Amino acid sequence: MNKRVAILLSGGGSNMVALAQDMHGAHPARPVLVLSNTPTAGGLEKAAGMGIPAASIDHRPFGGDRAAFEAALTKKLEAAAPDIICLAGFMRILTPHFIARWQGRMLNIHPSILPLFRGLHTHRQALEAGMAVHGCTVHEVTGELDGGPILGQAVIQIKPGDTPDDLAARLLPLEHRLYPAVLRKFAVGDHSKVSLCA
Repeated sequence: MNKRVAILLSGGGSNMVALAQDMHGAHPARPVLVLSNTPTAGGLEKAAGMGIPAASIDHRPFGGDRAAFEAALTKKLEAAAPDIICLAGFMRILTPHFIARWQGRMLNIHPSILPLFRGLHTHRQALEAGMAVHGCTVHEVTGELDGGPILGQAVIQIKPGDTPDDLAARLLPLEHRLYPAVLRKFAVGDHSKVSLCA
């Protein structure tokens, strides 16, 4: 029986598209919901165009009440009954309570070679640190920000004169390969690490 996957996003949804396009045929999972905190997120329209149920819960009316926002998220998620949740550019920090509810079933993709450069502006951080390489990581989500068990990493070379935008553009195709490869294995209980390079 296929695993049910919910994908959370805040923006254009390119990683969501890569995940959803991979989930067909003999793939052990299927997308059952795309959910966003931004009603105008481009990823919602893309999901609907792919025949995936799409919904949004705008975080702004909740003000600073993260618990109330997450309660609304949880209600939508529980209605879809996902086995796995994939964060794909979901730009809200989740509380320990929410994470504990889905512990062991939630994945995230982060644009750095963790444990380096957690948080935001990772491409700029890599350049400012004088790194020779940069990359992305798929990991399980835990209460530690960008700190869960690593399931896959992809690496690119940093070239002289690279800007943060250059790194982001070269890294994105690897993100689109890495995340689906990790999900395929995770859905059948295989947590061995996936490694890719440009």
